[in-house]
Amino acid sequence: MGGLPDDLDFELIEPLRTLFKDEVRQVGLSLGLPDAIIWRQPFPGPGLAIRIVGEVTEERLRILRQADLIAREELHLAGLDQVIWQSPVVLLAEVRSVGVQGDGRSYGHPIVLRPVSSEDAMTADWSRVPYEVLAKISNRITNEVSEVNRVVLDITSKPPGTIEWE
Repeated sequence: MGGLPDDLDFELIEPLRTLFKDEVRQVGLSLGLPDAIIWRQPFPGPGLAIRIVGEVTEERLRILRQADLIAREELHLAGLDQVIWQSPVVLLAEVRSVGVQGDGRSYGHPIVLRPVSSEDAMTADWSRVPYEVLAKISNRITNEVSEVNRVVLDITSKPPGTIEWE
């Protein structure tokens, strides 16, 4: 496991180390674990910092967490947990987009939605999320996260793209 010291005072046992995400899910199903655990989104090892394009700050992490929570809630409510392999939300922190909020112009951050479907994460295709669900996600993010005024959808397959942006 990465990040552990070389001089451990115990033997590290990692029985699932060689399994891919889809295989870990099969083990979870065989063990009868709750669906909420089996089908939850994989979390990036380096954390949310890799989903911020630009300098990572507490403020930018707060914005990303809010947008990510909204996207995950709406995908869950739409029953897409088992259809979408992973759905990273990316904050383009160094980009400002012009928009209209209230009666005036605004300069906010764009958020990128990256829902993908895959069997093993070696290849992936963008998930065809229903327009109604995308509209709810976009409306909620732009209405509830004041620093965001645009939501875009990444429809790049893997390859040539990757699932995460960084």
